[in-house]
Order: sequence, then structure tokens, then C-alpha cells
Amino acid sequence: MNFETELNLTLRARYPLIYIPSAEEERVESVISNVAKSLGRSVFIWDFVDGYQSNPTDAGAGKRNPLQALEFVDKISKATVFVLRDFDRFLEDVAIARKLKNLARKLKSESQNIIIIASQLSIPDNLSEFFSILEFPLPNPEELKIEIEKLAHHTNNTQLNKQAIDELVRAGQGLSLERIRRVLAKAIAENNQLSPEDVELILEEKRQSIRQTQILEFYPSTTEISDIGGLDNLKEWLLRRGGAFSDRARKYGLPHPRGLLLAGIQGTGKSLTAKAISHHWHLPLLRLDVGRLFAGLVGESESRTRQMIQLSEALSPCVLWIDEIDKAFAGTDGRGDSGTTNRVFGTFLTWMAEKTSPVFVVATANNIRTLPPELLRKGRFDEVFFVGLPNQEERSQIFSVHLNKYRPHNIRVYDIDRLAYETPDFSGAEIEQGIIEAMHIGFSQNRDFTNEDILEAASQIVPLAQTAQQEIQMLQEWATSGKARLASRQNTFK
Repeated sequence: MNFETELNLTLRARYPLIYIPSAEEERVESVISNVAKSLGRSVFIWDFVDGYQSNPTDAGAGKRNPLQALEFVDKISKATVFVLRDFDRFLEDVAIARKLKNLARKLKSESQNIIIIASQLSIPDNLSEFFSILEFPLPNPEELKIEIEKLAHHTNNTQLNKQAIDELVRAGQGLSLERIRRVLAKAIAENNQLSPEDVELILEEKRQSIRQTQILEFYPSTTEISDIGGLDNLKEWLLRRGGAFSDRARKYGLPHPRGLLLAGIQGTGKSLTAKAISHHWHLPLLRLDVGRLFAGLVGESESRTRQMIQLSEALSPCVLWIDEIDKAFAGTDGRGDSGTTNRVFGTFLTWMAEKTSPVFVVATANNIRTLPPELLRKGRFDEVFFVGLPNQEERSQIFSVHLNKYRPHNIRVYDIDRLAYETPDFSGAEIEQGIIEAMHIGFSQNRDFTNEDILEAASQIVPLAQTAQQEIQMLQEWATSGKARLASRQNTFK
């Protein structure tokens, strides 16, 4: 059900108080006016500075007086929709809250509704039962296309063919209509017309928009599948799904891939894999810091979670990378935070199970045992992979990847098989650190680093396999019990 249909139904069902959290005030009001007109209802709009503006007989009523704005509702007997801008600021006032409760009783028997439009969802507990919340989506591709074609027509733009318009639309997904208009106006001011090169301007606007949410981060990814050493089972699984987001896959009947949980030991390439998936599938990578979902104000954490979901879906198809999810949702019993963690986790789980948008979730976890069992059941993720310590063959591949990055011109001087043999229980991150330390040794002596430098550096590193031996043993036992697929074909456990 789209927003317009849902609003129409809500108004006809005589829901007295409606709350629409959205920063796109102008676009929301346009939809409200269209729906109200189709139902034969008037629309009166109020804000704190100018009062009521759309009623010529009472222009300015309720100016700088929110209680008076509500009392004005009592004076109107005809079918009307009252739109109150930024009225969330006044809901904590006892007189406002009482008046809204009284009006809720009165409006049920009349064809009248009060709609609050605010940039964030903020409803006090004592009013939560009286309000119905409607989520206003960001513009869909069709709306973006209409807007871009309209601007192109006004500028007599002849350079934009269907493919160029589609690219601009794809780049603009996830932005508000106002932001799209601003960035395209900038492009027109610079070049007097729109062009396919303006995609980069839109992408930069998108990066700024995502940064402003302080929840998601637009993460540039240049990591390739070949940059990952080992993990052959996992790579094969990913390569098989490389075309699963294409139109051809939809025609075949394939559903969108849902996501992947990568559990295992630190420094074994889980985060690297998330970046490689984005690059290989040619999808934007969004990184979610789950800690930023949790805010101090009551209800704000849940609002941020919904905002994250809405933005991810608007930017789809995309990869949503949730790093160290175990630290965010470990022990979700709600103690000490009034159940906020539980509610955020519940919202996230419901979305994971029911989402139909092509958002591929890649979650990483170091300690799988602390995760709630609900997150691990089938339907949340397509697969759970365990990423363990690399065996000797995989260590050889990891050494090859890093040495090829740092010394591509003379990689043959390094005895990779020996290096892999001499570094048992080393993770990929520890191998890279050993090479970097060897480079410091060589640089300090004005020469290139050697095999001996790498082995000397490795001898100074105490691998995690020794410092956290018990925890790693528990993780390996969990993986071998059949609760996850092994990311490597020949994983060796001790």
C-alpha cells in the first residue's frame, strides 16, 4: 500500500490524530491536499509564526499560540483536515496534551482530522495511544524521473537520452525531492543544462545527506574478491550470486538475496569481505554503526532505526554492512535502558524477516555466542559463515596478496611457502602487520625488506590464537558443531 492510499484510508476511517515524521514538508502537504480534495475536504495549514494561512476568513488565527490553534478546530464544523507544522515541540505541554485528547473524542464523530508534520518522531508516552503514525517514503524512481524530465524540458535539454535519465534517477535514489532539485539547479547554473556527468554531483549530495544522518556512512569500496586470501567456500557462494540483483534474475523468478552473517576470529577478513561484496556486485556500500542508533531521548532510538531502514531501502539495491553486530545486540534483555535495546532489536529483526527491497545485509561478529538466537534463525540471513584462522595454504595466499600490494615488482624474491609455514596460527591482519613491521626494519637500514625481516617481525608478534586461546577454541567448537558453514574448504582446527 503506497502512502497516498494509506492516507486516504486513514482519513476515511476517521483517525482523529495523525503524525507524519518527514523533513519533506512541501511534498507531504501536496499529497495531503490531493487526498483531501478527492474526499471533498478542506485543508487548513498552521505554523507557529504565521498561524492558519489557507483560510481567508481567519488568516493568522492561532499565530504564536499553539493552544489557540487547537481551539480553532472546535470552531470549524465542515469536513476539514488540519495540518500543524512542527507541532511536536508543544506536545509536552499539559494544556496542549489535554486539548488534543479532548479533540480526539470530538473528531471521531466528524469528518475532521489533525495531522502533525515534524522532521522527527517525538510523541510523549501519554499521547502515544491517540496518534496514528504514517511513514512518508522518500521519492521513488518514477517521481525522480518526472522531476528530472521536467527540469530537462525547461532548459531545452537535448543531451539527455533515456539511459542518461535512468543513470541520474539511479544516482538520486535515497535523496529528498528538495535535495534533488537543489543539486540539479546547481548543475544547470554551471552548464546551462543537465548532462550525464551530473551523476557525480548527485552522488556527492547523497554522501552529504547520509553523513548528516550520523547513522549511516557511505563507504567507498575498491576491494576486490581477489584481494581476499583463502575463504574459498565463501568466495564461491558470493560469485554464484553475482547476478542475483539483475532484471534477468527477477524474470527467472529468483528472490533478492537477503544477507550474510560472517562470524569468527578477529582479523580474518570479515570486514574485507563486506567491502569486496559491494565492489564485485557493483552496489553502493552503506556502513551502519549500530551504536549511533541509540540516542538519549525517549523514542529517538526507535526513530533512528526507522530512518536507517527507510534510507537503506531508498538507496537499494545496496549492501548494508553492520560491523561487530555482537557488541550492539549482545544480551538484549532490556535491563538498564527501559527496553530500548529490545525495541530497536525487535524492529531490526522484523525488517530483516519481512523486507522485500534489495538491501543485502552483511553483518560481522567476533563472538557469535553472545548473539540472540532469533538473529541466527533461517529467514534473517541467507547463510551464516564461520571465518576461522587460515591454514598454511591460505596463509600463502594472504602473503601473496599483501606482498603483491607492497612489492609487486619483485615479489619473486620472497619465499612465500616458507613464510606461511613459519607463521602458524597467524590471522590475515597479523600477517599484514608483520610485513609492515618488516618494511620498517628495512627502511630504517636504507634497504629493501627481506624474508628474514618478515620472520623477525613475526617472532615479535603474539598472535590472538595464543592470547585468546580459550575463546577461539569455543568459537571453533561452535562452528564444527554444524551451526555454520565453514568459509574455508580446508580449515584446520587444533
